[in-house]
Amino acid sequence: ASQHAGLAAQLQQAKWMIKNVERRFDTIMRVSQAIVDRQSDFLSDGPAAMRPLILKDIAEVLGMHESTISRATTQKFMLTPFGTLELKRFFGSGVATDSGDLASATAVQALIRKLVDQENPSKPLSDNQLTAKLAEAGIVIARRTVAKYRESSRIAPASLRRSRAAARG
Repeated sequence: ASQHAGLAAQLQQAKWMIKNVERRFDTIMRVSQAIVDRQSDFLSDGPAAMRPLILKDIAEVLGMHESTISRATTQKFMLTPFGTLELKRFFGSGVATDSGDLASATAVQALIRKLVDQENPSKPLSDNQLTAKLAEAGIVIARRTVAKYRESSRIAPASLRRSRAAARG
């Protein structure tokens, strides 16, 4: 009879584990769907269309705790038309624009990348010039923020880009 009790306990543990895995899968699916609903512009138009989004936004919509959303998005990935991204990448604080809209940090980084890709290689844009060009586009941020975004996008400073262009030339 004690052997039977042991099997019953193991069966109960297995059922509990399956239920938890199903719940976890359901949470990840719900969080992913909520992210997709809020980042549809990104999914159709690319990184420049990424909207600001914080964990709290998704937590409120789903009636979950922010820490649950954080755990559900860490080391979980989504295949998008723009590559496989960690769910965490869909979250980012906003940068105010002239029009009062918010542009996400990801969108601003994409714009910096575009400006650098279009620059004259022998006269690369300085962080001050990038800041001015962003301001012309209605995104007013500090030069040090531009430098931070440029560095996080792995774009070398203007002096290095200039010397690389000279070495190639």
